[in-house]
Amino acid sequence: MTSLAADPELLRIGNCSGFYGDRAVAMREMLEGGDLDVLTGDYLAELTMLILGRDRMKDPARGYAKTFLRQVEECLGLAIDKNVKLVANAGGLNPAGLAEQLRAVAAKLGLEPKIAYVTGDDLLDRAAELGLGTPLTANAYLGAWGIAECLQAGADIVVTGRVTDAALVAGPAAAHFGWAADDHDALAGAVVAGHVIECGTQATGGNFAFFTEIQDLDRPGFPIAELRRDGSSVITKHAGTGGAVTVDTVAAQLVYEIQGARYAGPDVTTRLDSIRLTQDGPDRVRIDGVVGEAPPPTTKVSLNTLDGFRNEMTFVLTGLDIEAKAELTRRQLESWLPTRPAELEWSLARLDRPDADTEERGSALLRCVVRDPDPNKVGRAFSAVAVELALASYPGFTLTSPPGNGAPYGVFTPGYVPADAVRHTAVLPDGAVVRIGAPRATRDLLEVAEPALPEPLTPGDTKTLPLGTIALARSGDKGGNANVGVWVRTEEQWRWLAHTLTVDALRTLLPETAELPITRTVLPNLRALNFVVHGLLGKGVAYQARFDPQAKGLGEWLRSRHVEIPTELL
Repeated sequence: MTSLAADPELLRIGNCSGFYGDRAVAMREMLEGGDLDVLTGDYLAELTMLILGRDRMKDPARGYAKTFLRQVEECLGLAIDKNVKLVANAGGLNPAGLAEQLRAVAAKLGLEPKIAYVTGDDLLDRAAELGLGTPLTANAYLGAWGIAECLQAGADIVVTGRVTDAALVAGPAAAHFGWAADDHDALAGAVVAGHVIECGTQATGGNFAFFTEIQDLDRPGFPIAELRRDGSSVITKHAGTGGAVTVDTVAAQLVYEIQGARYAGPDVTTRLDSIRLTQDGPDRVRIDGVVGEAPPPTTKVSLNTLDGFRNEMTFVLTGLDIEAKAELTRRQLESWLPTRPAELEWSLARLDRPDADTEERGSALLRCVVRDPDPNKVGRAFSAVAVELALASYPGFTLTSPPGNGAPYGVFTPGYVPADAVRHTAVLPDGAVVRIGAPRATRDLLEVAEPALPEPLTPGDTKTLPLGTIALARSGDKGGNANVGVWVRTEEQWRWLAHTLTVDALRTLLPETAELPITRTVLPNLRALNFVVHGLLGKGVAYQARFDPQAKGLGEWLRSRHVEIPTELL
């Protein structure tokens, strides 16, 4: 076993990236800001895999996150001086290629770090035989053990392809503490810590519902997880950095992009309903009590497919007769098109108001989105017709953009394969290749029965106010589904929320969800409810033209809706 820190009972893991395009100087800020043992970076998302897939189509040597390479070039010497291991999933679709580039950068700097990589997630060559069709990308979500193997072999830098976001934390923790594959509770604790810090500053006040309570949010610091041997952790940040770490900022990240009470991964299934959060001092939140179970017998696969081409044009409608102007525009455009695209969608955003004091406040937006397998049908043949209406349509005709060609779009879908079909592999610093076996013990992923709800409040006086007066929320996307987590701070508020915010109530508050299947999960330890709205995002962010394509604002819309709140809770 290789120790990654001076203290065998403690491992400090920081994060410096929550997505491909995050703050470029964060790696240096984290290395200079205080003590760390491991610094992770999460660069991959469902949409990112599509972007990298298109990069690889243009150049087979690409397919990795180029920003990580630039960050390492700037900070490698500092990381070596401070004995901080770097672990990142920036390898994307080409971890071997990124490792090769890292060696070239190190040689140019006159440094000799030990570089390893994890591969085996790419199933593209076997997609058809595994029943996954013919996608552009097909990548299994790998777990922690390949990363652990590389670190135990002495690697200073480990880059991976598509691993679970939490594996970036669970891998170093497993290596440092010498956990076994059946140490499910400890592994689950590390998964929770990894889930909290994976999105960077979302754990330190970014995208936080009660953001006005945070004194300094100008430049929030990135999070750190201090892990213990039993899997418990403390979430914190470097002293003197902006933002805040509180029970609520951590809870906000815990309910982000989850599905139910069981959080499945390739190494362990984490029971989210077991998590306990405790404020452990200023900017310190303790996470403990986490229960883990054997992982499911199948491994999730990220599938991206190029589905066609899309384009859009937006018309500005100002002043009176907005509906009539929109109808005229629809009728004209559709009849003028030489060929109708396979899909043509209209949406009218009534942002206008009567007797507006500015032209912008007196205007609405009419958007037309088209899709087709043929790029010509959604290119100038569509957008030029929109422009041709300029002198022949509604009064005050204005467009928000000139005509242009369509762009390719992709569709994300999850797939599943037997765990033993994945060739999880660690390539060590000396070039040795180690195969990581599938988990020996597995457990089918079953629904968790809804726990007993708390006693409802005694009926009393109420006041009509936004739900967000007392409730916090965080929302996001998982393919075509949206999730929104809602939680409150006190037991009395929880007694009200658990009985008030039902699935039917959610459909009433968010009319866009009225006809869609919705699943509610109750998480009493967090005083939280999680809702999964199935199909709200159609075929995913790259496909659909919803106003908020990743449902990032769904929670804030819900918080803005008015409900009857008991006055005793205010």
